[in-house]
Amino acid sequence: MPESNYIDVFFSVQAFQEEDLRGKSAVIIDILRATSSITTAIHNGAKKVIPVEDMSDAVKIAHTMDTNDYLLCGEKNGSKIEGYHLGNSPQEYTKEAIADKTLIFNTTNGTKAIKKAALANRIYIGSFLNQQNILDALKEHDDEVVLICSGWRGRLALEDTLFAGSLLYHMFEGNLPEKTKDGAKIAFGLYEKFKDQIQETIGGSDHAYRLRNLVPENDIEFCCNLNAFDVLPGMRDGLITDLNG
Repeated sequence: MPESNYIDVFFSVQAFQEEDLRGKSAVIIDILRATSSITTAIHNGAKKVIPVEDMSDAVKIAHTMDTNDYLLCGEKNGSKIEGYHLGNSPQEYTKEAIADKTLIFNTTNGTKAIKKAALANRIYIGSFLNQQNILDALKEHDDEVVLICSGWRGRLALEDTLFAGSLLYHMFEGNLPEKTKDGAKIAFGLYEKFKDQIQETIGGSDHAYRLRNLVPENDIEFCCNLNAFDVLPGMRDGLITDLNG
């Protein structure tokens, strides 16, 4: 496991430059809802997920594929993109809907963070749904690890920071070493304060209020389910697959 002074937390996509990740490993976090949806999709048998930065990239990739092989997935400002097969609710990503399909995935914050982390040694997709798998993977690392909270349009998102704090809390068994970077201290402290009321805290977050009239009723509850899936989604050759597979 990396030393405490080799773990940092960035609180939005805009908080880092591509070069900041060279030689490091990254965990991308977008609890509401991209990383929760990707984790659910991998669990339910998606062949692979192709993250893209915008709709034009998605269309270019789709034009190279057989129409029976892919689904266009994602959202803009919380709402499903017109003409896409699926939005960004993890509850849409059932086996019946996505098994053996390639998902071309485009979201407001999460997929931008994934693409921007391209220079990292390894990129993991993190959510409460697969927290234990992320923790197990990080135990094997001796390089510097960065927890990247996607945030919302450059601003901190409470739910992403809480998850980063949860990873740190469990990595260090509830005792954060003194020699720890500031971002890690902030995330750890937030989780320590709210760890017994995660769902209620996330339900009262700014982003949850933004989504309240846009998403299925149980999305926030679903995204707070701890260790529901035994998968480790991550980047391999530019594609997201189950690294445990």
